Amino acid sequence: MAAGADCVCIDLEDAVAPGDKATARATVLAYLQRAPKDADLLLRLNSLRSLEGIKDLAAFVDAGGPARTLMLPKIGSAEELQLADEILGALPTRLIPLIETADALLRAETIAAAPRLDAVMLGGVDLAADLRCELAWEPLLWARQKMVVATARAGVDLIDAPQIDVQDDATLDETSRRARALGFTGRSAIHPKQLDIINRAFTPHADEITHAKRVVEAYEAAKGGVALLDGKLVERPVVRAMQRILATASHR
Repeated sequence: MAAGADCVCIDLEDAVAPGDKATARATVLAYLQRAPKDADLLLRLNSLRSLEGIKDLAAFVDAGGPARTLMLPKIGSAEELQLADEILGALPTRLIPLIETADALLRAETIAAAPRLDAVMLGGVDLAADLRCELAWEPLLWARQKMVVATARAGVDLIDAPQIDVQDDATLDETSRRARALGFTGRSAIHPKQLDIINRAFTPHADEITHAKRVVEAYEAAKGGVALLDGKLVERPVVRAMQRILATASHR
């Protein structure tokens, strides 16, 4: 939490051995109830298609929903998210489903349109295993593109998968910049040392912010009519892109 992440996710799934699930569940829920109120903490449950996942969700509701957002792994369909929505009831809890199976990828559009979503996240390691492809940029490019379309259509954020090699800074920087250019709005990290690189890749640079301001000002000065800036036509789609840059910069 002190390393500069926008939020921190505590994991009850892959980070916990099968025999330790009950102890981890109780320990984490107790911690969340006494955690600092200004700490943006998320909680990743076990799959809702497993007994442990159902126990996680029930215990979370019984504890009064002590985390702002639940991350739900191995989501297979929007119906699972609808079930979570109904069980959470009046709790203000938000959801982040992970797309990490072939079934989920093919249903990305309906999953991204489910209720309570803060974002959708790519689960790259599991998805690569399910697709029988290499865990690398090119083999998963189509999956990323499909998720960009689905989340843009639904109007929710899209988080890229973490890089599991915590020593390869060059690849982390390159793929983070590629993900942002493709349409991802953020990326997860599995080690504090990755945060600076990811933040630099996804934070608009000073020249981008300056250009975005000039574009918006030119469009507003034209009062919705045709505007030219540096010899280039300024249209509404361009302005929307510039407004997104400014919105991102305002949260950094």
